[in-house]
Amino acid sequence: MSDTKYIFVTGGVASSLGKGIISASLGKLLQARGYRVTNQKLDPYINIDPGTLNPYEHGECYVTVDGHEADLDLGHYERFLNVQTHKSNNITSGRIYQNVIQRERHGDFLGKTVQVIPHITDEIIRNIKQLGTNNQFDFVITEIGGTVGDIESLPYIESVRQMLWNMRKNCCCIHLTYVPYLAATGELKTKPTQHSVKELQQEGVQPDILVLRTEHPVTKEVRKKVALFCNVDLDAVIESADVKTIYEVPIRMQKEGLDKVVLRKLGVPDDKPTDMKDWNAFLDKLNNAKEEVKIGLVGKYVKLPDAYKSITESLIHASAYNNRKLNLKLILSEDITEENSAKILDGLDGILIAPGFGERGTEGKISAVKFARENNIPCLGICLGMQCMAIEFARNVLGLKGAHSTELDPSTPYKVIDIMESQKTVLQKGGSMRLGAFNCEIKDGTLIKSIYGKDIISERHRHRFEFNNEYKAEFEANGMICSGINPETNLVEIIELPQNKWFIGVQFHPEYSSTVLNPHPLFINFVKAAIEK
Repeated sequence: MSDTKYIFVTGGVASSLGKGIISASLGKLLQARGYRVTNQKLDPYINIDPGTLNPYEHGECYVTVDGHEADLDLGHYERFLNVQTHKSNNITSGRIYQNVIQRERHGDFLGKTVQVIPHITDEIIRNIKQLGTNNQFDFVITEIGGTVGDIESLPYIESVRQMLWNMRKNCCCIHLTYVPYLAATGELKTKPTQHSVKELQQEGVQPDILVLRTEHPVTKEVRKKVALFCNVDLDAVIESADVKTIYEVPIRMQKEGLDKVVLRKLGVPDDKPTDMKDWNAFLDKLNNAKEEVKIGLVGKYVKLPDAYKSITESLIHASAYNNRKLNLKLILSEDITEENSAKILDGLDGILIAPGFGERGTEGKISAVKFARENNIPCLGICLGMQCMAIEFARNVLGLKGAHSTELDPSTPYKVIDIMESQKTVLQKGGSMRLGAFNCEIKDGTLIKSIYGKDIISERHRHRFEFNNEYKAEFEANGMICSGINPETNLVEIIELPQNKWFIGVQFHPEYSSTVLNPHPLFINFVKAAIEK
């Protein structure tokens, strides 16, 4: 293609309708036709990135390979397209304003008054177009966070308006709305969608395509009504009904012809077949598995499942490829003690100790680790989960009573987990952790080596504290092997207990690298061990 095409996905009526899933699904369909596609998320909040946000505020904080703390929708993009995202794929209002203000302080505006239009909108457009530089992608799909009508979203909608006006042949807009069903009258109501589109039109944007989120089938009459009152073609009114799994959405969108309409609107010939064979093979495994595998996820944010979104999806991938349905039990770590751990955790095939920060719920995680270790239950610890494995081993095997992490107990007599040397002088919280992908050298003859089948791996990190190497020799003398080491810093990144069937802790986050068509080997092997238990 000669020019990059830009597709914008906006939302109306209500938030959390699934703009990220629709964006990722469209990206998958275009990719399956052989096009080069990337997805981008524009978030209207003032935070520079979600790195300082509590997971209850915004769900999981996703980390890109280049060390950017990003919105969880980037995880959907990577899982669907099997293509890595970067810092440029997630932009916030905080970053936009920061960039403009820094330029103003530098004197770049030559004394002009700095305004939302044109300076903020120009910066937004620059960040959108950056992904299309040098024609590296055929399609850039940009999801606008929030809903139409929000004050925070206005500069983004204005930027979309300008791009639609100036690049009409290379841009189109998809608007996702909610069509509620009134049980009292037994009918779907389109008025909220009409008002949402009118709000968008008042801001200067006419959507090309409408995607209707609904719990009930949208009749042809309803589609005609929406098309007539919202100024869109009849075949551009797309139904997005509830499905059992998000991985069915691309197939539903294909049946609805979303990709075909997009290509027509952008003047791209519809002459490339859509190859979804591998995707359908995964769905077949996911939907037709007869037996279950029961995994317990022990964490402090389980009241909001999106806080562990990438872990959950990685377990779903791994279970499907092991021909099992995932029965995931979310367990609040604060509820677990050594006295009740057997009652809470009994019957699980595998236990995953989740990552996190702060003291709350940590003792419960340590009790869960002890139960898994003593009962030889397959156990995977991620980030803080690995650190809890080390603390539990130090306390109950090495006899170092009071062993802890200095993050959680600065006065501990045994600093099994301590702050990284490079972090000791860091005062600024945002974007200052050890972030992004780093190499790890794997020791021969270990379980982790048999899982990866490589001498060197690269995985993504997000932490300030690390395993204290002063205890490494004592750990290994008592059976806990430090099986993965960063070659530059000598940081212990993987620990495992060979005398147990499957007991591995990793300082990194393997969940960020698991995709539908390339599930992570660590999760595959963990679930396999849980099945064999």
